[in-house]
Amino acid sequence: MELDVTIGGESLSINIDNPFHLDLKSITDKIEEFLRPRGLHVNGLDIEGLLPRMVRGIAGCEDGCPADAKSLVSQGFNDFDISYIEGGILSVKADIEGGKTLELKMFPEF
Repeated sequence: MELDVTIGGESLSINIDNPFHLDLKSITDKIEEFLRPRGLHVNGLDIEGLLPRMVRGIAGCEDGCPADAKSLVSQGFNDFDISYIEGGILSVKADIEGGKTLELKMFPEF
């Protein structure tokens, strides 16, 4: 799986080798390191709680989107705006400080 982090037209791709044993600390550290030079932080956003739910939502999308992705979209998660994109991609947006929008897209491995 791949996680794409975008803010203000700049992006960072994070490869997730084993989505069922996420190293949440490492992933969130990479996101924070990406935002830090821009003077931004993810204060208050539960990214560590969101990522496993995204993985469960799209794992196995190679054979069609599982109900978990659509369930995550309909239930939502905290302050995140979640949408399903054809092809098994989950897109999540959240407003962060400075009037910026942080976008996370998780892509299944095909």
